[in-house]
Order: sequence, then structure tokens, then C-alpha cells
Amino acid sequence: MQSYEERLTAPRSWWVIAGLIGVACALMLLPLGTLPMLGGLIGGAALAAVAVSSYGSVRIRVVGDALIAGDARIPVSALGEARVLDPEEAVAWRTHKADTRAFMLLRSYVRTAVRVEITDPQDPTPYAYLSTREPERLVAALAAVRA
Repeated sequence: MQSYEERLTAPRSWWVIAGLIGVACALMLLPLGTLPMLGGLIGGAALAAVAVSSYGSVRIRVVGDALIAGDARIPVSALGEARVLDPEEAVAWRTHKADTRAFMLLRSYVRTAVRVEITDPQDPTPYAYLSTREPERLVAALAAVRA
């Protein structure tokens, strides 16, 4: 049973930038002729689009008894309190309050986040910082799985 899923997609402006990178590649190859210019346009835009797509494909899920955030799979039994962070708190926890041992699934274009304590004595990670557009829903899903 899956109780929560979110994909942290890249903003639309990043896709525009990917297109502009293709145009820049085309302009660099313009002196070589029309065919290299078209190759630069298509190749540059395609490579930039792949980069944007891969960065924006990270998912956060609560599935069964685990929190899956990016490549990390954390059992809910190893999690403590989950707190919703407003935009100001989110900035503080990813800058001056951040612990270098923490697991950070950070996307700067997402303003809100959730901070989840990790209570496993075997794990030196103190907490997980998860950028999310729906922090209340994620906290509720974690609470529901724990109950």
C-alpha cells in the first residue's frame, strides 16, 4: 500500500534554459555551416534536457513501512518525529543549522521541507531533510504508517 508519493520536478524556467543552451550551441557552430548548426541545436538542447530531467526526477515515497527519498530507503521504525518546516525554517536548516551528517534531499527551487529525526542508534545520521511541496501530507503519511 502506498500512502504518499511526490516527484520533485524541475521548474518550467529550467526547461527554457535547456532550450537556450541548445540555441547557444547552434550559434557556436554557425560558422561551420547549416548542418553543424542544426546538430548543435538538437544536441545541445537534448543534453541539457536530459540533465534537467534527471535532476528533476527524484521521488519521495512512503511505501509499506519505509520512507523512500531518492536513493535512500529508511524504515519507518528508524524514524522519530517529523516536523514541517516553513520557508524560513527550511532555509535555516539547509544553511547555518545544517548538520554535515544529515541526509539532505535538497531542491533549492522547493521552498518548504520536512525534517525527520532518525532514531536508529546504529545510524550516525541525526535527521533527514526532505524538500517537499506538500510537507503536511508527508508528515501525515509518516504518522499514519507509524500508527
